[in-house]
Amino acid sequence: MRVLVTGATGQVGRRFLPRLLRWSGPDQVRVLVRDAGRAGPFPGGFPGGGVEPHVGDLRDTAGLPAALAGVDAVVHIAAAFRGVPDEEARAVNLDATLALAEAALAAGARRFVFASTNLVYGAGRGRPAVETDEATADGILRGAYPDSKAEAERGLLRLHAERGLDVRIARLSFVYGDGDPHIEQSLHWTLGWAAHQRLQLVHHADVAQALRLLLRAPGIGGRIFNVADDAPVSAVEVLELTGTPIPDGMADRPLADAWDGIVSNRRIRDELGFRPLYPSLWTARDAGSL
Repeated sequence: MRVLVTGATGQVGRRFLPRLLRWSGPDQVRVLVRDAGRAGPFPGGFPGGGVEPHVGDLRDTAGLPAALAGVDAVVHIAAAFRGVPDEEARAVNLDATLALAEAALAAGARRFVFASTNLVYGAGRGRPAVETDEATADGILRGAYPDSKAEAERGLLRLHAERGLDVRIARLSFVYGDGDPHIEQSLHWTLGWAAHQRLQLVHHADVAQALRLLLRAPGIGGRIFNVADDAPVSAVEVLELTGTPIPDGMADRPLADAWDGIVSNRRIRDELGFRPLYPSLWTARDAGSL
C-alpha cells in the first residue's frame, strides 16, 4: 500500500512518519511538504532521505493530483492549530481537507485516514464521550480549530456515504511525548482550571499505533475512533509533573462536569485491538518517554 502523508513536519506527523517507515518501508511512503528541506531528519533517528517528498501546498488544489498520483491511501495529519486566525483554521482544516479528499477520489486513492480531535465533542455529557455522540465543538476549549475539524468530519462522511470514499476518522486526545512541548505549552490554561479537572491524553507512540490500525484494518470505512490512553490526569497532576506551583484556591474552583473532555477508547480497543503502550502519563514518565 503506497501512502501519502500530510503534516509530516508537524508535531504529530514527524513522530508518526519514522514509525510508519519502519512498518512500511520508505518506498511506500510519500510526504506532501512545502519545503523539501524539512522532510527530515525526524525524532527517533530515522532520516527523511528515504521518503519521497512531494513539494506543494495543501491549499493549492491544482497541485494535488500530482501529489496523489500512484497513491493507494492518504493519512491526513496536517492541521492549523491554536494561534492562527480563524479563517486560516477553516481554510486548512476544512476547505483543504475536503479538497484533498475529492482529489484522492479522482486519483483512485480511496482510503482516507483523517486525524481529527476529541475537542469536537465539546462540553461534557456526565460520562466519557463515545463516537456516536454528536460533535458540537462547544465547551471550555471551543474555537475555530474544533469547529472546523467537526465540519470536515461531516464532509468526509458525506463523501463516504455518497461517493464511496473509504474514510476512517481518528479523534485524537491531547497528544504528548517524544519531546513534544505540548504539555508545557498548555500550562497557561491548565493554571486556570479547577484542581480536579481532568485531561485526556495520548502518547505519540499510541497515536502512531492507532493511525496504523486505521490505515490497515479492513471493513471500517465510515467509522470514527477515539484515540486516548486509559487514565486521564488531573490539572494538579499536570502541574506537579511539570514542576509548576499550584495556584492558591485551585481546589475551590467549580467544575460543571467532571467528564468534560474525557472520552472512551472502548471502540478502538474492541474493534481494532488497540492497547496503549503508555496507558497513563505516569507510565510514560517512568519510561523516560515524555
